[in-house]
Amino acid sequence: MAVDLPRWNLSDLYKGVDDPVLEKEFLEIDADIQTFKATYSGKVASLSQEKFLKAITLFEKIQEKLGKIQAFAYLLFSTHTQDEAVIGFFQSVEERVTTLSADLLFFTLEINRLDEETLQGKFRNCNFPYLPWIQAIRLFKDHALSDELEKVFLELSIPASQAWVRLFDETLGSLKIAFEGKALNLSDALNLFSSPNSQTRKLIAKSLSQALEEKGSLFALIYNTLMKEKGIEDKWRRYPNPQMSRHLNNQIEEESVEALSKAVIKAYPKLSHRYYALKAKVLGLEKLEYWDRNAPLFYGAEENEYSWKEAKDLVLEAYQDFSPQMAEIGNSFFENGWIDAALYPGKDSGAYSHPTVPKVHPYILMNFYGKGRDVMTLAHELGHGIHQILAHSKGYFLSDTPLTVAETASVFGEMLTFQKMLKRLKDPLQKKYLLSQKIEDMLNTVVRQIAFYTFEKRVHAVRQEKELSLSDFGQIWMTTQKEALGPAFNLDESYHIYWTYISHFIHSPFYVYAYAVGDCLVNSLYRLYEKNTEGFSEKYLDLLKAGGSKPYDELLKPFNLNPKDPDFWSLGLSYIEELIKALEDLVNGE
Repeated sequence: MAVDLPRWNLSDLYKGVDDPVLEKEFLEIDADIQTFKATYSGKVASLSQEKFLKAITLFEKIQEKLGKIQAFAYLLFSTHTQDEAVIGFFQSVEERVTTLSADLLFFTLEINRLDEETLQGKFRNCNFPYLPWIQAIRLFKDHALSDELEKVFLELSIPASQAWVRLFDETLGSLKIAFEGKALNLSDALNLFSSPNSQTRKLIAKSLSQALEEKGSLFALIYNTLMKEKGIEDKWRRYPNPQMSRHLNNQIEEESVEALSKAVIKAYPKLSHRYYALKAKVLGLEKLEYWDRNAPLFYGAEENEYSWKEAKDLVLEAYQDFSPQMAEIGNSFFENGWIDAALYPGKDSGAYSHPTVPKVHPYILMNFYGKGRDVMTLAHELGHGIHQILAHSKGYFLSDTPLTVAETASVFGEMLTFQKMLKRLKDPLQKKYLLSQKIEDMLNTVVRQIAFYTFEKRVHAVRQEKELSLSDFGQIWMTTQKEALGPAFNLDESYHIYWTYISHFIHSPFYVYAYAVGDCLVNSLYRLYEKNTEGFSEKYLDLLKAGGSKPYDELLKPFNLNPKDPDFWSLGLSYIEELIKALEDLVNGE
């Protein structure tokens, strides 16, 4: 029931694009940066412990002020992607922030040029709160360039990569997908893939394919250009492969990611292939078409569509059962206008929780259609938001959590909500419906994201040799999708263009595996919680409060979990297999 849905209030950041405070703060930041540069440029190595700490504190304050303005511009753009005035404002902010940031580059570069003995002297025998931040910076030590080259890459990002990303967003936002005499946006079109009517799903699938095909050459040009630009920068920075910079950002070893990827791919037959064979059987089909992937099973068993209030109450109750503190924080999002869930033209079709800055609070964006999946999306994004608020006490730098850990909080929120919903149900048919929905969400989080990761690795590898044609992209997409979905699917040619709307490929290369990391971690954590609830929520809250102050493997030590253990990922995947087995038993028990 998509009525009376909330729209967020961004006034805790700024009153609007014409807020005079914006210009005032920009001028203050500019002055702060010039003073900072004059005081510390070329002098980091000679700073005493006290002055080094003071410099980092000032640097953090400047970055937080810039982050606040950038957050406002991005949030506003997310809900006004077709508004020329907002687009112009967003672009202006990005350009201005980039120009200002260029004068700050020297600081982290000089930190990375310190030899180990000099660096140790900066925090030896003292309580140095920024050590984790320094360690994260030092991960990129071998990939830093000269000050001049760093400035060139930064300043070129506006007319280069950021411009191409903006073109992608505007193109995707302007798509009109024809359906029954109407022109739908992407979000509304994708929602119809969950229709119980097979003809509706087929019609919208073909229409979306046609709309994407019309822009196919442009999407191919955008992706080719961004991959080439990334390849050039990676070469200058001496990265061994295109995904390595993402691993360093996530503070996760490449071998851990590849172990996860191999474990998931090895598990395709007993996870996605097995489930979709069951789905075809339940739907009475010899083969599934690609538009059947999100088709609801046991549709007549679904409870009434959820109102916004029902979704809110359900999610908050799930958090309350686990931790009253988390529920209280979660409720503040609803009470204070920090969520935008309404459906309207020009809005981003995705979902996210933006942390903004510690001195303000996060904002959640989603599109609420009243389906069970929307309830799970709310639980997911609220998990992010709660995590972000808990971590804000660490300050701007250390509250920034690597994606691998950030996705753990969100997926754990989904798990709590799913278990809450499952325990309420008495009707076996409704249990089957809910189980099928959860399994599909988990397959989308793990199998689908690793298939995306595989697609990215393959297209980036080809791009190192040549520019990919639209056909090249389509062939690699179809191959990786067939591998992941399995023999239960008939993937016709109209599906070859569907890679074009996956925004993560454009916005955040190689981001997607973090979802699979989060799901496997959560499955393992939830197993421990089921075995012994005593003291678990306290340890879990400590994990969230740590933000980015500890690496993910250290955060998991209190739970006796070791993600470097090769069997760790298989343990998380086995939980999905158990749910599939439970659904098979319910289906075959009739």
